[in-house]
Amino acid sequence: MNKMTTIALLVFFGAGSYILASSIYTVGEVEQAIITQFGKPVGVPVTTAGLKFKLPFIQEVNSIDRRVLEWDGNPSDMPTKDKLYISVDLFARWRIVDPLQYFLRLRDERSAQSRLDDILGSETRNAVAKHELIEIIRTTKDRVPLRDSLLIEVDSAQQIGSLVPIQKGRKLVEQEIFSAAAEKVRVFGIELLDIRFKRINYNESVRPKIYDRMISERRQIAERFLSEGNGEAARIRGNRVRDLNKIQSEAYRQVEEIRGVADARATEIYAQAYNQSPQSVEFYEFTRTMRAYRAMMADNTMIIFSTDSDLFKFLKGVQQDNAENDTRR
Repeated sequence: MNKMTTIALLVFFGAGSYILASSIYTVGEVEQAIITQFGKPVGVPVTTAGLKFKLPFIQEVNSIDRRVLEWDGNPSDMPTKDKLYISVDLFARWRIVDPLQYFLRLRDERSAQSRLDDILGSETRNAVAKHELIEIIRTTKDRVPLRDSLLIEVDSAQQIGSLVPIQKGRKLVEQEIFSAAAEKVRVFGIELLDIRFKRINYNESVRPKIYDRMISERRQIAERFLSEGNGEAARIRGNRVRDLNKIQSEAYRQVEEIRGVADARATEIYAQAYNQSPQSVEFYEFTRTMRAYRAMMADNTMIIFSTDSDLFKFLKGVQQDNAENDTRR
């Protein structure tokens, strides 16, 4: 009898321990729980950590993560507004804020990731299709790289190599995707915390054309630099020739002024020397005329004078003297 009693007590305590263990569960600091009875949620979600109780056997505990979770999409090709196909790689951060709604609609994280793939991928395609490539590449509309500022300065006339002005920039495009997607995922009990472009690259089919166009633009910029350099060199050479001519003309003017002063002084000295008497004046006229003859006459030179010419009077006097000498002989 004692043996049967002992066995019965052991069975009772074992069954009690098993029932008690099935009734107790714990919720961690990074978890929240939904209690289901025959597959349907009962009660309110358990969001506080600690030791909890439930009905044994007929109720189950479904743990739901309450931490910030990661979504990392696969790169996908999509067209921009300017008809350029790009490969966009996106990532996001999210968390579960309404565990009951999340459990009823999605059940587990795998289903949530799949639904995020659909929603975020769709909204990304819509946003990329509404904007040109430069709007997605550039961070903000106020950010101007130093290299492009230099190109804008040197290419202001032809706008070669300068960046197209943008209206929004990548941050605002990301905000558009975030705002549209956050509304759609909220019905699943999910809060979208952030979304960012991880990588944006050209599609393989259009990448060679893009590179060729970039090379062509850089060649145009190089040719423009070269032409501007040649123009600047020509301007410098022109200024050098102009300055040289100016210096030479100034020097020639100064030489002529000095020469004029010297001639005037020489004439003054001559005048003082030859104006001493009528004979000196006559002698000066004679010597100047002889110098003029020497400058005017050369071999085989024919000169025609009028009979009353001042230059002819000395020649005429020579002829008369020769005639008188012949008569005397």
